[in-house]
Amino acid sequence: MRGNNVNVSYQLLVVIVCLFGEQLVKSAPENDPYKTLGVSRSASQSEIKKAYKHLAREWHPDKNKDPGAEDMFIQITKSYEILSNEERRANFDRYGQMEDNQPFGHSQQQGFRSFHNSFYFDESFFHFPRSRDFADSKYLLHHAQFNSDVLPDSYRRPYLIKVTSDWCFACIHIEPVWRESVQELEPLGVGIGIVDMGYERRLASQLGAHRTPSILGVVNGRFTFFHQAVVREHLRQFIEDLLPQRMVEKITDKNYQSFLNGWQSENKPSVLLFDQVPISPLMYKLTAFAFRDYVRFGYVDQGETYNTPLLRRFNINTYAPTMLLFKENTEKPADIIQARGMKRQIMDEFVSNNKFLRVPRLVNQQLFDELCPVKQFHRRRKYCVLLITGEDQAFLPGNEAFLDFAATNSKEVLRFAYVYQHQQLPLCQALLQNQAVLSPQVVILERRSPAGKVMYRSVIGGWNGSEEDKHRLYEQLELLQRDPAYLTSDATLPELNNEMAPMFLIQWLNTAYDYFLQIYDDILYSNWREMMPILSLIFSALFILFGTVIIQAFSESGEDKPQKPKPRERPKAEEDESSRPTTSSRPPKKDFVEVTELTDITYTSNLVKLRPGHINIVLVLSEASKNALLRKFAKEVFSFSGTQTLHFSFLNADKHRQWMPALLALTLDSAQGHSDDDDDDDECSDYTGYVLALNGYKKYFCLFRPVFTGDDASEASSSFESSSSSSSSRRKSRSRSRSQTRSRSHSREDGAAGSRRASSRATILEVHHKLDRLGLWMERLMEGTLTRLRVHAWPSLDPANGSAES
Repeated sequence: MRGNNVNVSYQLLVVIVCLFGEQLVKSAPENDPYKTLGVSRSASQSEIKKAYKHLAREWHPDKNKDPGAEDMFIQITKSYEILSNEERRANFDRYGQMEDNQPFGHSQQQGFRSFHNSFYFDESFFHFPRSRDFADSKYLLHHAQFNSDVLPDSYRRPYLIKVTSDWCFACIHIEPVWRESVQELEPLGVGIGIVDMGYERRLASQLGAHRTPSILGVVNGRFTFFHQAVVREHLRQFIEDLLPQRMVEKITDKNYQSFLNGWQSENKPSVLLFDQVPISPLMYKLTAFAFRDYVRFGYVDQGETYNTPLLRRFNINTYAPTMLLFKENTEKPADIIQARGMKRQIMDEFVSNNKFLRVPRLVNQQLFDELCPVKQFHRRRKYCVLLITGEDQAFLPGNEAFLDFAATNSKEVLRFAYVYQHQQLPLCQALLQNQAVLSPQVVILERRSPAGKVMYRSVIGGWNGSEEDKHRLYEQLELLQRDPAYLTSDATLPELNNEMAPMFLIQWLNTAYDYFLQIYDDILYSNWREMMPILSLIFSALFILFGTVIIQAFSESGEDKPQKPKPRERPKAEEDESSRPTTSSRPPKKDFVEVTELTDITYTSNLVKLRPGHINIVLVLSEASKNALLRKFAKEVFSFSGTQTLHFSFLNADKHRQWMPALLALTLDSAQGHSDDDDDDDECSDYTGYVLALNGYKKYFCLFRPVFTGDDASEASSSFESSSSSSSSRRKSRSRSRSQTRSRSHSREDGAAGSRRASSRATILEVHHKLDRLGLWMERLMEGTLTRLRVHAWPSLDPANGSAES
């Protein structure tokens, strides 16, 4: 008995498998594009194209009289369209997809569904998701379709997109609300889309949807996710919040006149909607969003009592919504529409037929292209009558006369417009052939190509708005309509300037506002997957910024810290090494050298009590040479002014004549050469140009003597060696003279003669040449290779006080 049951079950299973295989065979694609073109699945594009051309010539209906040639030709063409597109070819190889609107994997699933439906299984019993309705298939979006159609169209109307998948159980629960919202919002003009994440993962990734179900809105190419409970009212409010704010202005009896007069500055007609509801309807906002570049929109609440005078002024019927459209005439509407069941299609047609002023101003290229389109066929000729005028009040009568002429002579083939000459100067120069025109001119033109080629003719006599001018223009327009060859001149017009373009700062602020709004939305709803790159960039920039500031602060504090005095127990070699200034010269922090004067007040702080390790560079000068020497001194020591242990001062020899001789007399160095130099310096009375490097703490100094490096080499030496050799020769002469017993009077005469020789030599030398070698001397000072002259105490700066300061 048990064996019979097994056999029956086995036979039943075989029958099911056979039926299942039959359904799969029936569901297989009827036409294989590879077999149709006679190529293999690994064929290249050149082979596919070659096979297509051969079969197309063979089965073309005009050459092949076979009754089935037309069907075969269509089949060949469709096969080539599939295989020539790599994406569609991959879809066919993977899923067997033949049609563009058929989702990926549909052909395989169709076999299962047919087999499934033939046995009448109920999906709800197994809690499987239901198959997608046929009504939803028209909303399915593909990646290419989304980027080519939906994104550009999102600048005219918002889109509501649902991201779902076949095995999404939560999608079943929101399906009834989604259907009701689609039925409500789609007639208002909202675009609807559905993305199947299982087949369109690339599109879902572009949208930023990583889970199902997800609902998002697309406006102006920007994606915004819906995060509230899926309720019809919430979805409606979500769409309303996506639209730009203040797109529809609230109009009352007090501000309606200023709103209607805005056509002059905005260059747009104005539309007023009168209705009983307190806020403007969503359908009206969607219409305003679609035509925001052409028309200004306002809304009047009929239920408010303060709007009663406005209703009476325009004779508004309060029982039905009413739309009034105003152009240049603000007292009388150019068009009126009134209906109880106002529909979106009616609103669009009403606004689309009146989206230009009667005589608009050409403010950008887009308006010029729509107002004066390029001629395509003889029956669709459009002639543009252009007034070139100005903005001043003197041109206002002529502009109004041109508007009156356009109102009385409006025809389908004529389009009237005007342009301000200084705003669109390249356009006016091309039409007027670079002629300076002071009075307004009228030009009749016809566009021949999108590249800017036009045929035109200027109206003789200009335009002043007189009756004679109107009659002359009317006659030329009549001649033009009878003979299109009346336009004899041609020109290539440049692209118009966009007068309505916002400033760069405003564009940047709007972009920054949208960017920060998106960041706030992502942070608020924890979309961390999209936020991680941005947060990583922000934290990296902050880390680098604050790290740099902290390191710089610590380094500056270390540099500003004064050096500690060296202990006396250290060896002399180390002491001398520590007393040298640092050789690591830093770049100057200022663009000038700070030089102070040594006076009775600053002498103690700048020399006697100078901090350990610091050196004061002192320039000796006179009143006559002060300006020249200070400029040269600052130029030579500027590269060393960044060293914080160096200070720069100057000493006026005219005020403190005894200080230099007193300093040289206190020199403690016992070397014979140095003592002879000091004797020589004692005899010299002109110390102008001498530079001293004074170390107040260690009580020593280095001396720089002025050396001439000019053109006359016979007058002075050009190096330190020549200076030292001259000093030695003077020492020898002085030693011979000392061996001879001279009288004191004779010594004074020799001293006077030496003084006269020194003064005559100073007159020959240019003053600023005295410091030519100071830069080299400063480098040797920084290296620590200069000779140091030591003193036991510093002399007093005050001549009256002869004692030395320790």
